[in-house]
Amino acid sequence: MAFSDQRNLAQIAKMWNHRGRGLITEMNLKIEKVAIDGVLVRMPFNPSFCADEDKTLLHGGVLTALLDSVFGLANFVAIDGISSMATLDLRVDYLRPAKSRADVMVRAECYRQTRHIAFNSGSIWFDEPDQAEVARGTASFALTRGKISIFDAMTKSGTSK
Repeated sequence: MAFSDQRNLAQIAKMWNHRGRGLITEMNLKIEKVAIDGVLVRMPFNPSFCADEDKTLLHGGVLTALLDSVFGLANFVAIDGISSMATLDLRVDYLRPAKSRADVMVRAECYRQTRHIAFNSGSIWFDEPDQAEVARGTASFALTRGKISIFDAMTKSGTSK
């Protein structure tokens, strides 16, 4: 598997945070665990992402974007030599209302890969004592492989700050 060196995994996580744009930056994501077998990411509670007046019900679109982004990180860590990737399919099953003021936790893994496709699964829950799952997702990503991977290009260009 790719990037078995823990130092490289830490560098990938740092680059992933650094490259965030738009909504992903606003999410203020914190990587709790990064490993070949999966990643764990925390999104601190943000009332701006709520869809109700009480500011407790997270908008489903935020959860979908969160899963999509964390799936990308899981692929980046698990697969060697990716030049680019794009989401082909993303499915999110909402299991209960996303109603809480606790931080959101996301676990994602790349459970299978072919030369051109990566398959992911993941789950979302609140950082609360019961840790009841809020949503579960699956995705597939198109992979482009080239002479230089995203990781190599960024580390050589110095954009991994």
